[in-house]
Amino acid sequence: MTDRTLPEQEKHLFDVLSSDRFLRMEGLGNEVPFFIQWYPSDWARGMDDARKRVSNRLSAQGITVREINLYDLSIDLLKDRGVWEQVLAVEPELGKDEFRELLQNMLDPQQHLAPAVGERIADGGFDILFLTGIGELFPYIRSHNVLNNLQSVVVVKPMLMFFPGKYAQSETLGSSLVLFGLLQDDQYYRAKDIQEQEA
Repeated sequence: MTDRTLPEQEKHLFDVLSSDRFLRMEGLGNEVPFFIQWYPSDWARGMDDARKRVSNRLSAQGITVREINLYDLSIDLLKDRGVWEQVLAVEPELGKDEFRELLQNMLDPQQHLAPAVGERIADGGFDILFLTGIGELFPYIRSHNVLNNLQSVVVVKPMLMFFPGKYAQSETLGSSLVLFGLLQDDQYYRAKDIQEQEA
């Protein structure tokens, strides 16, 4: 990534997202329209504010952003299935590994999260999808699993994931998501770094 400050990243983000090239998904070839806005985890609050400002500015230009917070979506799914209170009740009794496995099964990206995202974007009434809340779900849901399972769901509009960490790209190792800049998630090579996109 460039050495842009947060205000510079915010400006670049708006310039890219408001461009016809981005909205028409030009220059992607056969790749999925997935982009990542990664940032140092200590920028989280500032990036939340920047995201809201960018979304408001886009809206003022007639560009509709739909935001899906994966953390909130996960809680909604557990509540809808009537298991939220049970999860809260057993959490203190289970070891970390057991609780992680329980939630990973209950929130499997292929069976649960991707279909739920699909339902929330089925009307197509937006121009850009913002995906947030990924840091709050660690270690229960891994970002590369979410992205892999959304490849068949989010195909007609561009999606931007806000990621607290690094999207490290290497010629030898490929691209990988490093949550909080410390925890190697896994390789995911299909998303593009939004900070490297032209406005």
